[in-house]
Amino acid sequence: MGLRVLAIALWAALAWAGQAAAQDQAWVQIEAQPSLAEAQDRARAYAALFPDVAGFRVSSGWYAILLGPYPKADAAARLAALKQEGMIPGDSFLSDSGKLGEQFWPEDGAVAAPAPMAAADPAPAVEPTAPIEPEETLQQAKAAEAALTDADRKALQEAMAWYGVYDGAIDGAFGPGTRKSMQAWQEAAGFAATGVLTTQQRGTLLANYQADKAEFGFETINEAEAGIEITLPMGLLQFDHYEPPFVHYNEKDGSGLRLMLISQPGDAFTLSGLYDILQTLEVVPATGERSKSSDSFTISAASDTVQSYAYAEAKNGTVKGYLVVWKPADAERMTRILPVLKSSFRSFGDTALDPGLVPLDAATRAGLLAGLEVKTPILSRSGFYVDAVGHVMTTTEAVAQCGRITIDHDTEASVLKADAATGLAILAPKTALAPVAFAHLQTGEARIGAEITVAGYSYEGRLPAPVLTFGTLEEAKGLNGEAGIARLSVPVLPGDSGGPVLDDGGAVLGMLLPTAVNGAKVLPDGVAFAASAQTVSDALAAAGIAATSATDANSHATPDALNAAGLGMTVLVSCWE
Repeated sequence: MGLRVLAIALWAALAWAGQAAAQDQAWVQIEAQPSLAEAQDRARAYAALFPDVAGFRVSSGWYAILLGPYPKADAAARLAALKQEGMIPGDSFLSDSGKLGEQFWPEDGAVAAPAPMAAADPAPAVEPTAPIEPEETLQQAKAAEAALTDADRKALQEAMAWYGVYDGAIDGAFGPGTRKSMQAWQEAAGFAATGVLTTQQRGTLLANYQADKAEFGFETINEAEAGIEITLPMGLLQFDHYEPPFVHYNEKDGSGLRLMLISQPGDAFTLSGLYDILQTLEVVPATGERSKSSDSFTISAASDTVQSYAYAEAKNGTVKGYLVVWKPADAERMTRILPVLKSSFRSFGDTALDPGLVPLDAATRAGLLAGLEVKTPILSRSGFYVDAVGHVMTTTEAVAQCGRITIDHDTEASVLKADAATGLAILAPKTALAPVAFAHLQTGEARIGAEITVAGYSYEGRLPAPVLTFGTLEEAKGLNGEAGIARLSVPVLPGDSGGPVLDDGGAVLGMLLPTAVNGAKVLPDGVAFAASAQTVSDALAAAGIAATSATDANSHATPDALNAAGLGMTVLVSCWE
């Protein structure tokens, strides 16, 4: 009996010693797989690179692959170094022995297994002994937490914010929001979700946080001339150049991360202009969430090839913000970087980078073009409003095979009706419009030899407004006698196609067609064709839109009135991928 008691006591002592040793060690968890076979395959692959690969079943039922164990004092540095070298996944983290169960790798059991996790099935009966206590009871964890300093509490909130489970104030107050965040972190890490972190859990959370910070090389950047303070991952970025209103940071060592600080004198109007200009960048895809108010905006944009986030605010007579760009493959990494950018950005004073006397739009476009590629449409053509709610008539050439169609850059539109036979297409704006002018169709017989005016974006959006081109109506039919079109003598360009053709009273006598509609023959310069007013009217009727007729067929508009009519109804139609 004495020997049996001695054996039990010795077993308990060894168990306590093993637990104490385990608590002084940490693992680097690099991967987890749902099945044993998959986990063994992955562990075998990692074992070819690392001599200290181990695998254990965890409480979630998955199979974790780890490196180690390492002394706790060295584990965070080991994790950071391996991440920095790109040898392990970016979402690897520190783990302790408390949540590890049965060992499955190495298959010969060379790595000492940690204390087994609790099993769902009843354990076999054993001789009663004093149970091995967990690391801390809930009451002990609460008592240890109560002893934390204000700085310790804030550090825990910062770490949880880093992992995206906490979005409250960093104030050291552990209210309901902080408790829920602790539960969320515990669940994600495989611990019981009590809402109170044990001493060991706090150590794991902070160690992983510090390892991530070391990997990204965060530094607080104070741009005095720009009036911006922000914490940036300088392990992934490097300063490139100033180009007011921007401070450019490019990728470092192929990190794929780019960032641009924005600092510009201005107000709400300036802010709105910046918001519109950022939409024209290739690195700001059209898809994604946008939020805009009178004093700030955010853009969270994503496509299959690029993701970006922008923020700017108007404050103290300045507009300041930032744009960060990354690859979709780095999305997980950005879940840890973005919260730092958002929480650390601070605009101070009324200082801003001075772009000189150049207007914001011109300065901004020049700066962006120097550092980033601006989005360009596949092609742009002209169009014109045909009613008071903003329907647009244009050429089918302008809308063929488009992933997206815009009216005057900003308004997205869909094709309501398109007729390849006539070359006419009708667009419906996706947001309500109230055009200053729209087409009034000519009803009388076109007078041969009369002066005509074509309004169009001759240079496909390179100029901020349409151009008026003057010519003559040569014939009320095509070269082969085709009805429904008119032949013009006017020196137009491809960008003019789809624009309105006006008579001398400002009435629309047709829509300019692409020259290609007349076949492969090369026509003399100045020869152009237009779909007639009747053809335009018929197309509108087929789409359920009532055409508006000109009231006075014999009126002659003044040059100013003709100019206002042509420019007021004409729009730029752009076709995007």
